[in-house]
Amino acid sequence: MTGVVTTDRRSRPGRGRAGAVLAAVLMGAAGCQETKLTQPARSAAEQLAISTAADRAIALASFAVFAHQKVFLDTQYFDSYDAKYVIGALRDALSQAGALLVADAKESDVTLEARNGALSTDSADTLLGMPATGLPVPLAGPVALPEVALYKTQKLLATAKIALLAYDTRSREHLYSSGALAGKAYIKYFKLLFITYTATDIPEKRRRLPPSPPGAPKP
Repeated sequence: MTGVVTTDRRSRPGRGRAGAVLAAVLMGAAGCQETKLTQPARSAAEQLAISTAADRAIALASFAVFAHQKVFLDTQYFDSYDAKYVIGALRDALSQAGALLVADAKESDVTLEARNGALSTDSADTLLGMPATGLPVPLAGPVALPEVALYKTQKLLATAKIALLAYDTRSREHLYSSGALAGKAYIKYFKLLFITYTATDIPEKRRRLPPSPPGAPKP
């Protein structure tokens, strides 16, 4: 007596749907990639914003009083990650005003102390949509899902607060106080669906910006 064994190869509805979802996720992940080449301590945008704010603060000071005098710039009270740029900008401003910069305080007529109260950035982000996230997939590990933004804003505000004190190197007599010198700079990024717009008051960034679209938000 012989028998015939048959196998039902009809797919189960549950398995079919699960397979379709998995395939869609993998295809979406493969088509959305993000590549980052470097991760410096500060981005170029942050550096430009901070240096612009510092330039604007320094521009408020009057250096004419130091013309034709030997000036030693004392930076022991200036402490910041971006200190070297600001110190260089101060030396440039002094030289343009006619001061004679010296490297040794003993050779100077005037000692100019520089200090900073702020030299950094604040940021604020707003997102209406779905942030970038990871989706665990069995046997494949986590899959990165890209951000989906209906509306998004990113704001970067740089602030510099600098003060200067000058005194006679030999007699220690007070000669000059600048008071608080404050400078600011900003970059604002807006995205509405597929339309993006950037507003900034940083000269180096403004030269590369396209014309503002009609109805773009004001900075």
